[in-house]
Amino acid sequence: MRKIIVLAATVFMLTVPLLATAGETSPVQLSLWNPVQIINQNKSIHGVRLNLLYGVNKDVKGVDFGLANFTTGDMHGVQWGLLSKTGGEFKGIQLNWLANITGGEMTGLSVGIYNSVGSGTGLMSGVVNVSQSFTGLQFGLVNHTQHLNGLQIGLINIVQQKDSLPILPIVNWSF
Repeated sequence: MRKIIVLAATVFMLTVPLLATAGETSPVQLSLWNPVQIINQNKSIHGVRLNLLYGVNKDVKGVDFGLANFTTGDMHGVQWGLLSKTGGEFKGIQLNWLANITGGEMTGLSVGIYNSVGSGTGLMSGVVNVSQSFTGLQFGLVNHTQHLNGLQIGLINIVQQKDSLPILPIVNWSF
């Protein structure tokens, strides 16, 4: 039985890279540390990406697990790990222990000690939440945004482009 499992794993590891060379996407990515990963970092993953330490790909649609997850383009789905950085747009759920960093627009749920988005819609929950523009709820010890259409709950809440009372303890809002 053990030989069959080893044989199946070997065939799988040899077949997936061959499938990925035919197009710009692959259904599976396994990464130890970029560039030690079965699919090139310039390819997109539509399926499951497992980053044992650190993985990089263009776009990811699906499930993204690992210690450090980096997507140079867009991420749509679920991200889970120690920290994640998305260069483009994020749609879905980010659950990372340390940080969620999204360069573009985030739509969904972002939970981590530190959360940073260009603009966002949904819920950010962490010790520190930072955004340029946010619609929804920011929940954390420190919440900071340039423009808010929603609610902030935390020890320090800052909405820089708010005309009156831009800094408030406990709760801040702008609609």
